[in-house]
Amino acid sequence: MPQHQIYRMKFSRVYPLYVQKAERKNRTKEEVDQVICWLTGYSREELQYQIEMESDFEAFFAKAPRLNPNASLIKGVVCGVRVEEIEDPLMRKVRYLDKLVDELAKGKALDKILRQ
Repeated sequence: MPQHQIYRMKFSRVYPLYVQKAERKNRTKEEVDQVICWLTGYSREELQYQIEMESDFEAFFAKAPRLNPNASLIKGVVCGVRVEEIEDPLMRKVRYLDKLVDELAKGKALDKILRQ
């Protein structure tokens, strides 16, 4: 089965786009980092290390300490596809991250985004 191009895309190239999207809506880089760390289990230092190492998405999620157990509560549509219906585990993780950043940019409260 052919791999999606996004798996080989450098996380360090997409990360600034996440931050820009959030900042355009008066959210902060720190909030973006917080949702990424919540999802992946990375500390902020570990997240920064992954960015500096230019890990691709596949490696970024493979090396993540742990996917948050509440990640399965992330529901909704990203790129026209329901996140909860994505069968490929890696693609689902990528779309979870996209959805969290979308929710942040839409002004949703951080405790709601983090499913608390």
